[in-house]
Amino acid sequence: MHESLAEVAGQLAQVVAARWQREEEQRQVHDPYPLPVCWRPVAEELIDHWANIRRLPAGGAHGPLDLSGRLDEVVGVYRRIPSGRLVVLGRAGSGKTILTVRFVLDRLQSRAHGESVPVIFSIGSWDPTATTLRDWLAAQLTRDHPGLAAPGPGGSALAAALVESGWVLPVLDGFDEIAGGLRRPALEALNATTLPLLLTSRPAQYAAAVAETDVLTSAAAVELTDLTLDDLADYLPRSTRKSPGTDPAGTAWDPVLTALHEQPDNPACINLTTVLTTPLMITLARTIYSDTPGHDPATLLDTRRFDGPEQLEEHFLDNFVTAAYRPRPEHLPRSGPRPDVDPERARCWLGYLAVHLTRLGTPNLEWWRLGSGLRRRTRALVTALAVATAVCPTTALVLGTVGAFTGSLHNIMLQFVNAAAAGLFMGLTFGTTYWFMFAAKDTAVPPSDTRVKVFGRARKTGRSASYRLVIGLAGGVSYGFSYGFLWGMLNCVILRIGFPESLNISLKDGIFFGLVFALGAGPAFGLQALLESPLDIQSAVNPVGLLRANRRTSTILFLLWAPALGLLVDTGAWVIVHPLSALLGPIKWNLSASVQVGVTSGLCGVLSYGLAFTAYGQWVAFSRIWLPLTGRLPWPVVTFLEDAYQRGVLRQAGAVYQFRHARLQDHLARTYRELHASQHPTGPGGGAPTQ
Repeated sequence: MHESLAEVAGQLAQVVAARWQREEEQRQVHDPYPLPVCWRPVAEELIDHWANIRRLPAGGAHGPLDLSGRLDEVVGVYRRIPSGRLVVLGRAGSGKTILTVRFVLDRLQSRAHGESVPVIFSIGSWDPTATTLRDWLAAQLTRDHPGLAAPGPGGSALAAALVESGWVLPVLDGFDEIAGGLRRPALEALNATTLPLLLTSRPAQYAAAVAETDVLTSAAAVELTDLTLDDLADYLPRSTRKSPGTDPAGTAWDPVLTALHEQPDNPACINLTTVLTTPLMITLARTIYSDTPGHDPATLLDTRRFDGPEQLEEHFLDNFVTAAYRPRPEHLPRSGPRPDVDPERARCWLGYLAVHLTRLGTPNLEWWRLGSGLRRRTRALVTALAVATAVCPTTALVLGTVGAFTGSLHNIMLQFVNAAAAGLFMGLTFGTTYWFMFAAKDTAVPPSDTRVKVFGRARKTGRSASYRLVIGLAGGVSYGFSYGFLWGMLNCVILRIGFPESLNISLKDGIFFGLVFALGAGPAFGLQALLESPLDIQSAVNPVGLLRANRRTSTILFLLWAPALGLLVDTGAWVIVHPLSALLGPIKWNLSASVQVGVTSGLCGVLSYGLAFTAYGQWVAFSRIWLPLTGRLPWPVVTFLEDAYQRGVLRQAGAVYQFRHARLQDHLARTYRELHASQHPTGPGGGAPTQ
């Protein structure tokens, strides 16, 4: 077991290193050199006893450890802590995420054989009252690395085995992002383990959690310090081009920095010095004034525009998107020219995404949950509409084509009504089922971490075969009875049969088709769970990779199960037609009807299942159709998200996107709500937008 997990851990280390190396290459704070992130010890009441941190026996010397250092020394500082548990505190934008990325890369570079692999987890999405820490870590690993869902030594998933065996070093970023009422149980859950870890948080939230329960057991703690004026003087001039003039080495930042040095008591200088103390604000200042031609940083000293630090911060946040989306001549690596996006439209789309994440209470922008920002009733309705819209033309095309070849198309108008009825009842059936399975619980369809494996050993996925069997049976009965009853009524109306006899015929057709579709859909969806296998460990290391993998899985499922479902429906019909005829009376069933029902049920049934119950189908229904149609997102959603990542607005964290700056996310969400409230007031006092 040890050797097997060691090999998997080595593969995981390579994937993690490649991911965060790409992330760091995009960070402007490391160009022309890393900003000097430093720290200091925290108050003693926020850390455990030094004897516990040192893992000393009773009576051992227990003086404090020397935890001083700079960004490039963070791994060395961590290795000085015998317990392997470190808390890093820092206010918003102080560089906590920069430190965690640097820690992961340096730790991996110096990692010895047999050492744990550092992996960054956004802990804000953890609910400690519902999931244990180890289970949550394993679930996050599986989400970002689908191959780790494969069975490992002992039968458990590889992700769970890696966590349980200590091969993963959790780097838990954003303790302050956990909901306020959950921070105490979260800290208590962390104290119930002895896992080595690195935890980041804003100071106030961590201190409040400590006051409610206890410090993080056996953990040392440091707090990030503000950058100094000397740090600014070293960094900002080197981040911009030289200014034309008498001084060949001068830059646009020189007059501003001179004023800050020579007039420290000037109100404008006090405001700017107060703001430019964190890597976040320096990064924003650089983006707006160093990297954008025609912007003079001297305007930052205008007290008529900025009469306080808050106005300066809002100015930086307001203009960051504008600067990021300014037209540029450069090209993306291995692609065409960067798409031109209007900054105001980009701000609106990003604002919706920020509100969406705020509503879900997570920093993780997961493509399979983009529809979860809508009201639950809206989600069920959109799903039903998507299914009905797909089924109607498909049924009409099949019935018209098959009817033309078999000569059984006795009334073209009847077939169009038949197609409309099929779409209506299929939409109602799948929309209702979706409501009970997902919308009512306010959950999203999780992405499939599997691909169909036709040959070789089959393996069950999270959704069991029996569960899918029940879904298929219930959906088949519901749809089949409704469709059969209406089909019987339509035929009776055309043939001008009296009502009592029409009711009898319609009920018989409803029972017949209900059993036929149940016998087809139930086994088909039950067997589907048995023909899946996990993806390769390196097949989905980013959101686009996981999306493509799920699209490929959905395509294979459709190609495999459309004919299979059709054959099962036809087989079920021929099996029950004679017994039912003996019980209910003669049932007309011939080759023409068999072909039509088999083809339409195969195509429409699998298409409907894909739209309603697969992550990729939900992505198509919401992110590719509904959200762009209502103006919340652009039509080329993937292109927009990837472009935002390339521009530095978003970052990638495994299979999800995140806003590169939490402050930027908060700002965009607030401005989007304010704009929406001003354009769509809900009454005299206005109101927050509903999603």
